[in-house]
Order: sequence, then structure tokens, then C-alpha cells
Amino acid sequence: MSSLNRILVVEDEPLIAMMLEDFLDMLGKEVAGTADTVDTALPLVAAGGIDAAILDVNLRGGETSWPIADALADAGVPFILATGGNSDTIADAHRDRPVLAKPFTMDGVEQALASL
Repeated sequence: MSSLNRILVVEDEPLIAMMLEDFLDMLGKEVAGTADTVDTALPLVAAGGIDAAILDVNLRGGETSWPIADALADAGVPFILATGGNSDTIADAHRDRPVLAKPFTMDGVEQALASL
């Protein structure tokens, strides 16, 4: 896990995104970028320099993060799915990914990153 230092955060709620950034900082990780939509996240994935990602499954306006998850998987970048819902909301192609349940705790984030 020590090589997973640059973490992309995809979260549409600004306060939750800031909390995740704080947790990552306290865990000695660097935020590789933040995005709140698929359109803002995909260029960050394409640019590279990401060791891992935390993806909110359900974004604003009914948008889901599955295109981002697919791009990360294609790039070989591990990621965590963050959800407040149950596993039924997770696309079949990504059911084997670690899940971080809301509300987040620093311990939960740390354990999810360790599972990568």
C-alpha cells in the first residue's frame, strides 16, 4: 500500500470531499485531484499520475461514476467505491471492488486503502 500515495477523490458533496482530503492528508497521502462529475474526472484519469481513487458511486443529477470506474480499471488503477446505499447499486463489473460505506471515518478510509 505504501506506493498508493496519490489519490483521486470523486465526490459531489463539497464538505464530504474536503473531509476525505483531510483524512488523506492525515494518512500521509496526497490528493491527486478532485472531481464532482464524470466530465471533470475523466481528464484527470487520462492525465495519469494517480495511484488509487475513491469514487462516490452516485453523483449529482442521477449521474453515476461507472464511466470513471471503467477508465480507472482500463488504466490498471485500483479504486474504492464510496456509497451510502447497499451493494445492489454497484455495477456488476465492479462488485469485487472495496466499498467504503458512508458516513466515512478516518479508520474506514485507512482500511479501505489498505484493502487495495
